[in-house]
Amino acid sequence: MDTIYIECKMGAAGDMLMSALLDIHDDAEGFTERFNKLGIPKVKAVLEKGEKCGISGSHIKITINGMEEHEYGHHEHKHHEHHHTNMEDIRKLISSLPIKKEVCENALNVYKIIAKAESKVHGRDIDNIHFHEVGSLDAVADIVGVCMLIDEIGAKKIIVSPVNTGGGFVKCAHGVLPVPAPATAEILKDCLSYSDNDEGELCTPTGAALLKYFADSFENMPVMKIRKTGIGLGTKNFTRANILRVFKGDTEDKNEKISEISCNIDDMTGEEIAFAVERLFKAGAKDVFTESIYMKKGRPGILLCCICNEENKDDIIKAIFKYTTTIGIREKICERYIMGREEAVENTEYGEIRYKRSYGFDMEKKKYEYDDIAKIAIRNNMSISEIKERLKN
Repeated sequence: MDTIYIECKMGAAGDMLMSALLDIHDDAEGFTERFNKLGIPKVKAVLEKGEKCGISGSHIKITINGMEEHEYGHHEHKHHEHHHTNMEDIRKLISSLPIKKEVCENALNVYKIIAKAESKVHGRDIDNIHFHEVGSLDAVADIVGVCMLIDEIGAKKIIVSPVNTGGGFVKCAHGVLPVPAPATAEILKDCLSYSDNDEGELCTPTGAALLKYFADSFENMPVMKIRKTGIGLGTKNFTRANILRVFKGDTEDKNEKISEISCNIDDMTGEEIAFAVERLFKAGAKDVFTESIYMKKGRPGILLCCICNEENKDDIIKAIFKYTTTIGIREKICERYIMGREEAVENTEYGEIRYKRSYGFDMEKKKYEYDDIAKIAIRNNMSISEIKERLKN
């Protein structure tokens, strides 16, 4: 499977990720030129080559009115200039850019991750969150650039290493905060991360949001036949090389061992069976299904089958004995081949619709969330098939 692996041993920032991806792009200079023609206000990108601890790599320098974000902070303090923007301004800006529909949707979804985290951290509605103008333009540039690069480079799967957040404290507009900063920590929920405690802030909210949105999984580097490597350079200097690496290559399509646990039942009502199935899903079953069978003495019954992982097999067995009348259970160990999966949101003429994308084994599938389609069909007095047909166009 065509795979990108992102190594975050020195954390991740938007510009580092963009730089590393540019390093494996077939036409980095051409991409930078096209990026500058998008018309992001006041923004210019310059592709530079450099090195960290003797390791050469790329750095995309994003400037706003000719200055980088950290330089602009001193300029504003000196001249007392403070400009802010909100989420609606960001939506309008990204939606106005001459980029592909899919790239626009991805960029907006990444920014929503940041906005939701900031909203929770500061206790305000998303629409009432105000971003520093320079910081927001810098983030928009990084986010749009990364979304464009991932679209152009192409990969069926993206795997991210556990993310090093750094340690200590960081100074920001709200004061001195512990690392990871609260917004970064909120974004990295459910992701694998760690702190080495001695480098300062290594992972920014923008970097964290991009990784969370695009990662199919967070894990150590898989067995991989590497075809390309890219190195993105950070702006700060540490005793260790401040770099983010990406590897593009081929991994094997995924398979795993699962247990199929089953039993025959002929003395439970339909209501009791339905309740048992519900409890088995609660216990961690991947799937539960029944089949009609005939048992001894010609009695009609059901075959109850439960699919689960090895690690929660004992919980499933206990649940079957607890919620059914069976006194015996069978188990089969099966090889399960699975496609990669991800959930995303698509902006359509009917509003936002959730969908699942599956890929692998030289196939790709897309399925809209039934509940969202059903609501739209009812609201527009249309059938589900009509809605699906319109969404294809």
